[in-house]
Amino acid sequence: MEEERISFQSFGLDDRLLAAIASLNWKEPTLIQEKAIPLALEGKDILARARTGSGKTGAFLIPIIQQILQMKRSSSVQETTALIIAPSKELCKQINKNIAELTRYCSRHVSYFDVSPQVDLSAQRPLLLEKPDIVIGTPMRILAHLQEQNLVVHESLRTLVVDEADLLFSYGCGNDVNKILTYLPTIYQAYLMSATLSDEVKNVKKLVLHNPVVLKLKEPDLPESDRLTQYHIKCEEEDKFVLIYSLLKLHLIQGKSLIFVSSVDRCYRLKLFLEQFGIKSCVLNSELPAACRCHAVNQFNMGIYDIIIASDERIADEPNVGPVRKKIKRDKEYGVSRGIDFQFVSNVINFDFPPTVEAYVHRVGRTARGNDEGTALSFVSTKEAHLLKQVEDYFTDDSGNSKAEFKPYLFKMEELEGFKYRARDAFRAVTRIAVREARLKEIKAELLTARNLKPYFEDNPRDLQILRHDKSLHTVKLHSHLQDVPDYIVPPTLKNAVKNSEPKKKRQRNKSNTGGIKEGKASKRYRQKQKDPLKSFQFAGLTELESRKKKRK
Repeated sequence: MEEERISFQSFGLDDRLLAAIASLNWKEPTLIQEKAIPLALEGKDILARARTGSGKTGAFLIPIIQQILQMKRSSSVQETTALIIAPSKELCKQINKNIAELTRYCSRHVSYFDVSPQVDLSAQRPLLLEKPDIVIGTPMRILAHLQEQNLVVHESLRTLVVDEADLLFSYGCGNDVNKILTYLPTIYQAYLMSATLSDEVKNVKKLVLHNPVVLKLKEPDLPESDRLTQYHIKCEEEDKFVLIYSLLKLHLIQGKSLIFVSSVDRCYRLKLFLEQFGIKSCVLNSELPAACRCHAVNQFNMGIYDIIIASDERIADEPNVGPVRKKIKRDKEYGVSRGIDFQFVSNVINFDFPPTVEAYVHRVGRTARGNDEGTALSFVSTKEAHLLKQVEDYFTDDSGNSKAEFKPYLFKMEELEGFKYRARDAFRAVTRIAVREARLKEIKAELLTARNLKPYFEDNPRDLQILRHDKSLHTVKLHSHLQDVPDYIVPPTLKNAVKNSEPKKKRQRNKSNTGGIKEGKASKRYRQKQKDPLKSFQFAGLTELESRKKKRK
């Protein structure tokens, strides 16, 4: 007998909330939503441990909105009853967006406000004095408003959410959270959401939660191997740049891609390097204004950009070294590997290998979300080999079986000699001065857009939509001949793969030039499915290995 599936209707939710859920195309609850929502509606405190992309946000927002709607039926008093604390501005904006989507059909009855934008506190005071039902913010901003008495919740608060609790402490926000608790009433319902249950999370659990239900969901840290394919390739510093250039320029990586690097400098170094070959990308890092970062992510999700280069630095732990860091203010409430809802990401590329297993999980968790498929490719230098081993050991059980399949990305680097020659010239042009100028130029341009043009964009929202963040920075001289790939430098073993992965427009142009040759079946099948964008690139090493095995047999 088949097990009966749980539906959102079975929770007894308000019809307006159900209509909003249907419009989001959420067909059935995720595992955490299935477990948490009924308990939350009963008024239980919840400590939930679930991985990125598991539906944690919906698990606490749905019961909060339902409870507000129920309360409004019997009371007309306007009060702030829910407080949501999140570690980064990006995550706050994402939660704010989720609330907007879920209150689409009841927006007159549920008000909300995100205090995380870095504006003057006095500018937000009038909106907070209207007592929105839900207030979202980072610990620093919420504490500042509580101290200024712009936000008063010591009597009205009914629900507290601490989202990504483990990340809050890695950002050094523990003291702010503890101070916030002193402004809250003694009794309220609380949700503590975390990907890991660290010692700090256990300590705050004692302060925030009262006899909580603990949900440790039996979910893998990463999606199953039928949806997520993980590769690693061992290469040194220069080869990393050659490989990324080759992969992108030959269109062997298909779909939207997130490229993670270890620092802001690396962000701009890689962007300037790729610019010389006509490969457009936009950057995300802690120096850019929050509004710019969120706008870039929104446009990436809309499909305007295909490549984002993101620095995943931990600002709280990073020393201030060098003249650039002294001049440029870094945003301590920046977070990119977690919280941001990057949509339909086909590939995550670890250009610099993440420093911890947790960071690896969160980076790779940006792809293969929901029922989508994705690919993770990690470049691993000799210095980073021990980090790869830590990840492999983490996903290996006591009996030696791997819970995640890590495929070696076998490729003959000697076949890329033509690309190496061009890459060296491009790499030499990206000097420290060019990187520094690029950082300053980008920040000045984005600050101008974010501040001076804000009133203009409020009156002309369409112009904001066409504002692009992937423009060339022009701190390195561009040579037009580098933007094309002549046939003679394409390795013979890759020519078929390159032909099949050419952009559609280019293929059509080639067809007209050759008398209308029909597209091959293999190319058509690849273009339609595109299940694993990197499979077309693996044969150079893997097929040779397979043929050797057959000969041995």
